[in-house]
Amino acid sequence: MKYKLLAASILATLSTSAMSATYKLTELGGLDGAKLNYVTDVSENGHVIGLSNGVYRLPIDISYIDFDDNAIKSAYESEKDRFELIDKEITFTLDDIENNDAVNTNADAHTFMIRFLASDSRSVDSEYQKLASAIATVYSAEGSTEQVIFDEQSLDYDGLTRSTSNYLSAVAEDGVMAGWGSAPYEKTSFTQADEDEAETHFLRDFIRRGVVISADGVKVPLTPEFDEFGGFSAAYDIVKTELGYEVVGTVSTDIAEDRQENIDDRCDGEDEPVSDCVESIERNNNNGIYNKRAVKWTLDNNFNITNTEILGIGLTPKDDEKFAFKSGAYAINKNGLIAGMSEVRYKDTDRRTTMPVIFENGEVKEFINQDDDWQLGQVLSMNDNDIIVGYASKRIEGRTTTKFYYYDKQNDTVVFPSDYFASSNSIANDVNDNGIIVGEGETDIFNSSTRRREGFMYTIGEDKIVNLNDLLPCYEADGETRFGYKIAEAKAINNNNEIFGVATKTVEKTDSFGNVVRDVDGNIEHESVTVAVKLTPISGSVEECPAEEVEQYERQSASFPWFAFLLLPFAAVRRVFSKK
Repeated sequence: MKYKLLAASILATLSTSAMSATYKLTELGGLDGAKLNYVTDVSENGHVIGLSNGVYRLPIDISYIDFDDNAIKSAYESEKDRFELIDKEITFTLDDIENNDAVNTNADAHTFMIRFLASDSRSVDSEYQKLASAIATVYSAEGSTEQVIFDEQSLDYDGLTRSTSNYLSAVAEDGVMAGWGSAPYEKTSFTQADEDEAETHFLRDFIRRGVVISADGVKVPLTPEFDEFGGFSAAYDIVKTELGYEVVGTVSTDIAEDRQENIDDRCDGEDEPVSDCVESIERNNNNGIYNKRAVKWTLDNNFNITNTEILGIGLTPKDDEKFAFKSGAYAINKNGLIAGMSEVRYKDTDRRTTMPVIFENGEVKEFINQDDDWQLGQVLSMNDNDIIVGYASKRIEGRTTTKFYYYDKQNDTVVFPSDYFASSNSIANDVNDNGIIVGEGETDIFNSSTRRREGFMYTIGEDKIVNLNDLLPCYEADGETRFGYKIAEAKAINNNNEIFGVATKTVEKTDSFGNVVRDVDGNIEHESVTVAVKLTPISGSVEECPAEEVEQYERQSASFPWFAFLLLPFAAVRRVFSKK
């Protein structure tokens, strides 16, 4: 891969006069066998959880594939064309995959099969294997380890099925974690009505289920009371109490009337498995098939669920509104205050939207003023002083833009601080008890499509955010090499003002087996990856760095990251992830 150095087009000019120290960056250590690493939450006692993506050597099952089918033949021809575009010769044939174990010995063949399985049509077709490249991670001083949620050992190959969604949302002060995952796909035989030959299908028992995991790994599934077709639940935050734990999230309460009619009409089990039909209806409707409500689970110190409280929704569905409605609880603090989102009416019309809310005394209360043209929003975190942070969206300079906010419940005030520039999308991911907010925002003012994001810190009461990259060294220890990290996301901050987040750095490029990639001339290629980092305040002064030169890599037609096809539906890995 060719790369060249370009002068940076714009430099941040934010005042850092309020800062008396710079920050030291420390990598938390990535999971062996994965390319990308992220942080999702930290506890005050130093427990750190996260996510790893781009798992190497994903297991490919070819036993059910018809290699004479036109679909895979056409995909192979397209693969050869991609190689020709970069003057490389393809290193495998379909016969090599079918008969010579190329999928386990040739990284190009392995990547081809991942791309084939993850295409738009096959990724939702139950007749093809399902793969997922993101796994839950626990960081410690000894390194990072995988936290298996609901995945199981495969019956068809060594190791886990690698077909599940896995997410750790929050960690309590004693290391007890909350999150969610999906059931593993199982290879199942199905015979259509009036047919004699069985087909292979990959099916699962549930789409999403919440879980609490003790510090020593004991898992407590948060199975919804309404569990038809597996039900739906997810845990988004947890707090330790004297009697045990309080966990908040979302849970299925029933199936929406319109969606039940769809199921009754279509899912008779004759032409396709019932669970596959139901999941297709779930996937093709914005709110899915279930009515979902914000929920609080109470657990005792032995992890027994002692109470489940449904927290309500911020509107009353009309008689003719037979589709699914949703609310979700995303944050809880030691005071017992619960915040999240709910569908509400937009400006007293019949239109519905989702807005940040608090759940209190049996009521669901909005706190963002819709009259200021805020169209939707989310809660992402809350501190123990009842300050809530997140984002809301409105039209700014002709585009829908998200802006971070903080809501001080005690004073009943909402503030949208100034961020990087007027049309920059920004979100607040966390706030500590010192009133310091961390998040991320777009910094590339000239690019109107995909804009670079960088982490920020904001102290309540000040006028400007501080770009965290301005608080890092200009150079490595040798005094000549540019500092190799760029903070893209600030995900969490503790009461010691230590910040945890995601940085990018340039490394040698690796293929889907983890091997170093070379170009046609034998030169090592490079790529940008994400790493989980901790920023620690240190005494010193903010450095004024000279104009930065940025490595920028030219895109080539056959060099699209293999794992990008398997990214889970948390598009940008947020603390609360995907909350359908």
